[in-house]
Amino acid sequence: MPRRAHAAPDEFDGPQRLVALIPAHNEQDRIADAIQGLWRQTRRPDLIVVVADNCTDATAEIAVAHGAQVFATQGNTHKKAGALNQAIAWVLPHLEDRDLLLVQDADTVLDPSFSETAIGTFNRKVGAVGGVFYGEDGGGLLGLLQRMEFHRYAWELERSGGKAQVLTGTGTVFRARVLREVRVARRDGVLGGGHAYYSLASLTEDDEMTKAVKTLGYRTMSPAGCAVTTEVMPTLGKLWHQRLRWQRGALENLRDYGWTRVTARYFLQQFLMGFGALSFLVYLTYMVTYTALYGWPGFSPFWTAIGLVFVVEKTVSVRRAGPRAVLVAALMIPEMLYDLFQHAVYFSSLWGLLRRSEEKWVAT
Repeated sequence: MPRRAHAAPDEFDGPQRLVALIPAHNEQDRIADAIQGLWRQTRRPDLIVVVADNCTDATAEIAVAHGAQVFATQGNTHKKAGALNQAIAWVLPHLEDRDLLLVQDADTVLDPSFSETAIGTFNRKVGAVGGVFYGEDGGGLLGLLQRMEFHRYAWELERSGGKAQVLTGTGTVFRARVLREVRVARRDGVLGGGHAYYSLASLTEDDEMTKAVKTLGYRTMSPAGCAVTTEVMPTLGKLWHQRLRWQRGALENLRDYGWTRVTARYFLQQFLMGFGALSFLVYLTYMVTYTALYGWPGFSPFWTAIGLVFVVEKTVSVRRAGPRAVLVAALMIPEMLYDLFQHAVYFSSLWGLLRRSEEKWVAT
């Protein structure tokens, strides 16, 4: 039987401790890789804890076999956020303010330099350091399109100097002091979402936590060295549920926080996303209608030049994803269809928010 980590953690060596938490619900097929990725770190965690949340498979046994402790949640009905709150409440009293807590998804493997890079990024103004996520191999064309999307996000992060827009759940390191401050702020009503560490009122707890940390005056960073490899969705159905949860959660978080110095930029991003999606749909409708009525309008030198600039940007931003990604980007049509899918997710999320319909959390 796996040993349960309900006793106090053992004492750690060294001036600064690093504890890794891996929330997991029936992850027996992936948990070993996640743990081994942590043991391969150039700065290994002092303790790895798999947070077994209502597991009915061999996740706990496999975790123990690979050198991790297991924390089994008790009566949790709040999915990942509730599981993390229980585990953090257990471990945090044994950590000093300057110690670090790494939260990592069970379907993710960290680059060996992740923890060392993250630790080197912290200073008095940085409250948390998130990962730069890349997609794992496989999944056919749909998997490739997701990897291209992730590579573009990494490219944008690099161009912004590593300023994190979201403290991704795939891998984020927090100062223990900052998590304590988040809990106090929730209890004092400065932040919503309950009275613990992660919000229980959000579909996307990582997006909400980003806004919480920033609201407390800290910077969030995602340096290039904090790379992670995570799962890609193998079917359109699973991708739809994943992205609908992400988008709906982001919109609900903005609704709950309102307009602040922290959220102003996120509101602008959502507006530009909606404007771009609507403009794209209007353009496609116009072109289809015009062609059907009057025939192909021919090539315009001006718009052809604009299109070439667009293609160059698309291909350059995915060059690190390999030649197949560059080829697909140059073809344009596959990504146009993928963009239409993303636009459908956006408008569906917005419509659901306006109707105040309830969006369920779906494990993927």
